[in-house]
Amino acid sequence: MKTEKVFLIIFILGTLIINYSYFDSLLTNYFDDSEVGFVNRVIDGDTVVVGNYSIRLLGINSPEKGEIGYDNAKNFLINEVLGKEVKLVFGKNKFDKYKRKLSYIFFEGQNINLKSVEEGYSNIYFLEGKNKYYPSFSQAWKSCLDKNINLCENSKDNCIILEEWDTKNQVVVLKNICKEEINLDGWSVKDEGRKKYTFKEKILSSEEKLTLLPEDWNETYIWTKTGDSIFVRDKEGKLVIWDSY
Repeated sequence: MKTEKVFLIIFILGTLIINYSYFDSLLTNYFDDSEVGFVNRVIDGDTVVVGNYSIRLLGINSPEKGEIGYDNAKNFLINEVLGKEVKLVFGKNKFDKYKRKLSYIFFEGQNINLKSVEEGYSNIYFLEGKNKYYPSFSQAWKSCLDKNINLCENSKDNCIILEEWDTKNQVVVLKNICKEEINLDGWSVKDEGRKKYTFKEKILSSEEKLTLLPEDWNETYIWTKTGDSIFVRDKEGKLVIWDSY
């Protein structure tokens, strides 16, 4: 009986040794929620196609089609990952409501999502709340602001300030601190995601304040409880105001 047990143990150990790479791969895939695949299409600055799935890049949001910066953001991904084998690292939820996979994309060990922010092709966007990646993305955005490039390029206008930003009560107040009036036509106020308010034929007089509430955006709320950013841009898309919490 003891001899049979010894042979059984030897058999099991031998099997594990022979198939070590298989079991190692199995355990790695079990604990590491990631995949490898080829990018066969770039849809826009924050969405690509790998295999049969659309992949929505996590941690970022890039300009929509027709917005300033759209082509630059899309071309950035084309140059970085199109036709290349990448590693997809998933977040808290693997799919969104549109059945797209939610992922950070790595190529040759580099986080492409992070690079998109640092180079000013996307802004940070953490819909699921701040996670382990947030500090590095926040630093990447600040680095982009220091470089003053692309979406981080500062406006020459310094007359408009953020007088109040009450995220709890969803109130934004802008103020013109200059002596001359400011034409806000084409200016915009935006959150990290897709909520955007664009001014039309609005003149702000000297010392005048302007208040924006969710109903002005046709929304029930704008600023999320888990953290958000505000972007005020002039008609050329240059950054006038940025703040976050």
